[in-house]
Amino acid sequence: MDQGVGIDLMDVRRLEAALARRPALRDRLFRPDEHTARDGTPRSVRSLAARFCAKEAVTKALRLDAFRPLEIEVVGNGGPPEVRLYGTAEARAEELGVEVVISLTHERESAAAVAWAVHPAPVPA
Repeated sequence: MDQGVGIDLMDVRRLEAALARRPALRDRLFRPDEHTARDGTPRSVRSLAARFCAKEAVTKALRLDAFRPLEIEVVGNGGPPEVRLYGTAEARAEELGVEVVISLTHERESAAAVAWAVHPAPVPA
């Protein structure tokens, strides 16, 4: 595989309803730092939905056999979002020699993400 791409789209209301029915689901889908924004406030369900989509998109871009959401962390440091990988997701990226780049978006009722597994640019000599 030279490069991989993944995309995911979801209805925000679907995640909102699932979290309302099963609050513990939040901890099964998101790592602790993903729950809160930089200022310490809880993330909106739209933001969480976009992050969920990113996890699905990364799974597709790396062609992983199973969806393991806690192995994929979406990090926002005030700039473009980044991905941290753990466990089998990290091992797969290393095996392929790729980095994963993501783009997120959300509106009132929908969220989406795209992930690209790309070979890093060579460092100039």
